[in-house]
Amino acid sequence: MEWSGPGRIIAVRPHGETSAVVEALTPDHGRHAGLVRGGRSRALRPVLQPGNRVILTWRARLEDHLGAFQVEPDDLSAGHLMEDRLALSGLNAACAMASLCLPERERHPAVYDAFEVLISALDDPDLWPAIFVRWEAGLLADLGYGLDLRRCAATGVTTELIYVSPKSGRAVCATAGEPYKERMLALPAFLRGEPGLEPGDVEAGLRLTGHFIERRVLWPADRQLPEARARMIERLNSAEE
Repeated sequence: MEWSGPGRIIAVRPHGETSAVVEALTPDHGRHAGLVRGGRSRALRPVLQPGNRVILTWRARLEDHLGAFQVEPDDLSAGHLMEDRLALSGLNAACAMASLCLPERERHPAVYDAFEVLISALDDPDLWPAIFVRWEAGLLADLGYGLDLRRCAATGVTTELIYVSPKSGRAVCATAGEPYKERMLALPAFLRGEPGLEPGDVEAGLRLTGHFIERRVLWPADRQLPEARARMIERLNSAEE
């Protein structure tokens, strides 16, 4: 078995004294792992950094084997984020979420494309946090758990949608949600495609997507949201102070 194509490194684990097991997010083969012989060497260590885009060739005797990766550098720009603690936290959180949430070897090209957009935006702290929220919402949708933010679950109206039901994942308008507002999740307007970003929108968006990723994707598999995501939120909050 063999295939070749681009991918973004999302996780690297030591294997033995000199090798590494590398996970990559790819457009055609989803989240895919492979053994990189010599992956802990000085030559390969800068290439095998989370966020770097590489060209992968995967070979295995049988399809269900781990197999081995041959890795060639393509875009190693993730390295320059090492000096930007906020951007680095976003990169680490995105890689951790992709590794944790996506089924192995299952194609999710829309998630991959949005991941590329997110990585390319990490230089702009005014832009990438909102893109991160949209990426997580897209991840939910691609896994079959998309939020229904088009109309109010109680009345059917399409205006003043400011809440999301924590049970159904459907939008709720201000009037219908008022008696239950303490139990509702806030719906930031930018997630409905409306222009502009208000203070607190990104925090509300991360709380919203995190709630449903945790309950619908991770808890059934006895998993929790990664520490890297919590650290990103801490740094985002610190940057706003």
